Formats: sequence, C-alpha cells, structure tokens
Amino acid sequence: MSTTTPQIPYSSPGMKPDELASLDSFTGYYNLHFGSVNCLAFGDFCKKLNVEFFPAWAFYDMGVQNGPPVGAKTISEIGALIEAKLETIKPGSRPSQGVQIPKVGAKSMEMTAKPEVVKPGAKTAVEKQSIETAELEGVSPESVKAKLQGRPANPQGVSIPLTAESFQSLVTTTHDPWIIKFYVPWCHHCQALAPNWNSMAKEMKDTLNVGEVNCEIEKRLCEDARVNAYPTIYFFRGGERVEYTGLRGLGDLIAYTNKAVGVGSSIQDVDATTFKELETTEEVLFLYLYDHATTSEDFEAMNRLTLSLVGHARIVKSDSAALSERFKISTWPRLLVVRDGRPNYYNALAPKDMRDFRQILSWMQTVWLPIVPELTASNAQEIMDGKFVVLGLLSRRRSDDFKQSKRELKEAALEWMDKQVQLFRLERAELRDSKQLRIEEADDRNDQRALRAAKNMRITIREDDKKQVAFAWADGDFWERWLRTTYGIDVEAGDRVIINDQDNRRYWDTASSGAPIMASRTSILETIPLVIASPSKLSPKSTIGTFETILFFARSLLSTHPILFFIILGAVIAVATIFGRGRLRRSAARGGIIGNTTTNNGGFFHLDGKEGFLNGGSTDKVD
Repeated sequence: MSTTTPQIPYSSPGMKPDELASLDSFTGYYNLHFGSVNCLAFGDFCKKLNVEFFPAWAFYDMGVQNGPPVGAKTISEIGALIEAKLETIKPGSRPSQGVQIPKVGAKSMEMTAKPEVVKPGAKTAVEKQSIETAELEGVSPESVKAKLQGRPANPQGVSIPLTAESFQSLVTTTHDPWIIKFYVPWCHHCQALAPNWNSMAKEMKDTLNVGEVNCEIEKRLCEDARVNAYPTIYFFRGGERVEYTGLRGLGDLIAYTNKAVGVGSSIQDVDATTFKELETTEEVLFLYLYDHATTSEDFEAMNRLTLSLVGHARIVKSDSAALSERFKISTWPRLLVVRDGRPNYYNALAPKDMRDFRQILSWMQTVWLPIVPELTASNAQEIMDGKFVVLGLLSRRRSDDFKQSKRELKEAALEWMDKQVQLFRLERAELRDSKQLRIEEADDRNDQRALRAAKNMRITIREDDKKQVAFAWADGDFWERWLRTTYGIDVEAGDRVIINDQDNRRYWDTASSGAPIMASRTSILETIPLVIASPSKLSPKSTIGTFETILFFARSLLSTHPILFFIILGAVIAVATIFGRGRLRRSAARGGIIGNTTTNNGGFFHLDGKEGFLNGGSTDKVD
C-alpha cells in the first residue's frame, strides 16, 4: 500500500533528512510521519492490527493505535483525514477555509490556490458521482453516504472475528450498526448456523457490519453481553442492542438484517404522500407527529425507540398538516400506530409521558403486531399467551383458497374489533350514567356524605381489563407436525380455524352445530361469543394429557388462589393418612405383612420364646 501526500502549508519540497527536525518543516512542526505496510506480504501483521479491508488508514500515537482503521480511496478523502488529524495535533493551525487538494497525478500546484467552496447542502463531485452510481446499481444512497463519511460497512462481505478490544473500538464506541453472533466451536447448532451466517454476511456487503465472537476465547466479553446460550445473535448500535430470536435460515437472516438496516437508523421524516406509499408496504407503521415547538428532548426519546422496533415495525415522523388533519391531531407531539389504515393512539399527552421510553415501549409492544400476523417461531409466545387466539390453519399450496381464507380472517378481525370498540364505549357510558344517577339521588336527599362518595367514584374501565381476542394465521405445511400432535388437525383436508386458550391449555375446533370452524367471517364471529362466555357454552378440548392436566391445574391454583390450594392439599394429605392407617390396622389384624396368619402372635418376627427365630431354633435334621 502506498500513500500520496498533497503539498500543503508547512511543507517544504526537497528538504534534506537532517532538516526534518526543524520547526519550519511539516514533520518537525506536526511530528506526523507517513508509512505503509504491504498486507499481501505481511498478512499476519495486518490481521494483528485489525485491518480487515484495503486500503486502510490508521493513526498511531506513541505506538498505540488511535481509533480503528478507516477506509479512504480518493485523494480528497485522504486529504480530509489528514487535515482532521493535523487540526487535532495543532488546534487552530489549519486554514479555516481548508486547503486545495491537488488532482491525482499532479506534480505541482499554486501555493496560493484556494479550496473549492461547497454550498451548504450541496454534494462534492466525488460524493455526487458515488451516490449517482449507487442509485443506478440499486444500492441504498444512505449506505454510500456512510461509506464516504468513514469506514464502509462490511466492505469485504465477511463476518469479522471480534475480540474484546476490537469490539470496544468498532461496536461499543461507535454508532455503526452491527449484527454479531456469539458462539462456541463445539456447539452443533453453531456449526449448522455457520454456512448461512457467512452467506448472509456476503449479502450484506457494503450494507451492514457482520461480526462474530468466539466465547471459548472471549469469555469475559460474552459474560458482559449476558450470553447464556449458543448461538446468540444481537443487533448492536452504539451501546444498545436487541436480540434476534427468529429462525436461522438464510432467508430469515437476510430478511431480518434488511429490516434492521432501515429501522435501526434515524427516524425518517415523511410527508403525506410518502406516508401513503409506506402504508402499502408496511403492515404496522408508527407515526410521530410534531410541530415547531417540539423540543430536542422529545426527538431524543423517539430515537431511542428505533432499536427496539427492529424486526417488529417501522417508525416515521412528520410535521405535515395534512397528516395531522387526517388523524384529527390538535396537540403536538403525538404518537400513533396505523394498521390497515386504522389508527391507534398513545393517549399519554404530558411532556414527561412523551419522553418516558419504558412507558412508550410498553404501549408499542401491545400494538406492534399486524392485525392478523403470521405465527412464527419468534412471535409464537407473544401471540398465543394471555388471550384467546383465533388461529387460521392455512396451506400456501392452495393459492386461491389461501388468499380467500386470509381475507376472511382479516375481515372477521376488523369486524370484531369494531364491535368491541362499540361495546367498550357503551359500557363506559353506562358506568358514567350510573355515577350521575348516584350524584343526583344524593343531591335530592341532601346527603352530603353520599354526594362526596358519588363524586369521588372513578371510571377506570379499560379495554384490556378483559381477556382479549386476537387473530393470527399459521402455515399448515410448515407447522404440520405440531398441528397434528397438538390439535389432531391435518390441513390436507382443507383450511381450518381453531380458537386457542394457551393459558388454560385448551382449544375449540367446532362450532355450535358440531361442524368444524371454517375460515369464514360468519363461522368465526358466531363461535367467538360462545367460547369466551363464562362459563364457555361450548365444550373445549385439552392440548395436554390427563397427568399433565392435573399438574397444570395444581400450578394454576397455586398461583391464582394459594390459600385454597393449601387447604385442598391439606385435605388430600389428611384423607391419604387416614386411609393408609386403616389399611395398616386391617393388615395387622390378618397377621401382618410377614408372618403366620394362623396364630395369635401377630404378623411380625419373634426373636424370643421357645420357638426361636427359625423353626424354634431346633438343630434337628428336617427332611
């Protein structure tokens, strides 16, 4: 690797070696020296220096590397690196307007030449050409901009082995996005993941940094990362991270990383037209509406959320008056989510609530799934736990039926949601009317105590106070074995629908007529009220065996009614004790467990007396 140093102020051509120490020379004034290493000949040495791409530039201070290697190929990029370093060494020594960088191949230039002045917001010729080329090749312009600003993301398309030192300099102390695998060589799952991981790294060339940590070697680093299973995959940006819990196929990894690159970056500012286009491609879209009075603290709180949304949903921001009018927003800032064109609002409006990261994230987690999501390994627990789930079991092989069944499921979900909103509003109105009647009655009787009590009544009803009903669909071909062993259903016979209650390990697969629940909104909407009634008007089936049912019932009773559990447990122990003692008495009356039942000596061995222990202690021969 060779370097070309432009002629800049405080440099003198033709200087002899013994004059380099003079303060009038570039080297003497800045104490900055240039060197090069041929990494083709000294590969091990370059690897030791954490050089993963070429050409790479690194600065050393007293033998210690100052920051990670950076990529710079053009003379303009190299000049910018050197200028920044010189200003660091001697603050205020560099011309405020910069210096004129010579063209490649130039042997001299005017010492009075001034640098090109770039207007604010304008791109340099190099940057403009690079971005235009990227757009023609279908590469994201954002990734090219990041590359021009410093080290390119994953320039070689490989997974970089990371040590504790390189992890600190490349991942933790930067805002560059990384997806990193923590593994051990002897792990069979890690070995199976390796080919897909390397292929994914190749696909993410110039897009996303990919790394890996060997926990056999870097044990402390893995402990700090709280890695307790192998392999563990994290998406990092700066000091924050989110775990990838999806499938480990190549397609799954690429799909996740493509989403992570977009979601994990800064929040995109959109107008009404762009938002409308995003709605056609995104099933779930968070929108942050702001105005000119929104503070930097509000934006910082939103930016903290982007990493948590990786793999779930996308968030954008806007100050569009058209969007505020569409969603009937009159106070700013305001956060909402749009699913299938239906808005759902984050109702906390106080400034502290709009900046409460944990509170906002908790709300987001309740609405970041699509209205009818697909059941996958990564979201199965989130979908199934804590609610009744209308689960459509569909087959992609019947494409026409598949589309029709999905459409029916979504229509049923939307109708059910509308109905529940109306019922909630009606119930809340009834409670308010009841409160008002109490106030009027107390006022008529002039009962001040009852009047105060009535006025202090609070209407605290919430939509999630009752067990919710959710909708989802599962690929019957992919989940074929699980569906057959758990529910006894084979999608070869056609698309089916079940209503699952995971908390109680039970499900319903038939309607009131006794026929299977079909993938139609009529069949689904008629069956749901019968299932969720208390008690259920339809007989459920269990997903577990008899012995497991008993254990599950005992555990559930212990968690929900511990006093009743211990009362029942004490009663069972008492009955068992009485029953056991009764059996012992009857056994003793019949001659005991071991012994001669025809004598009156009981059923135990007797070591004394004339008969002795065995045969009366006689030594006579017995034929």
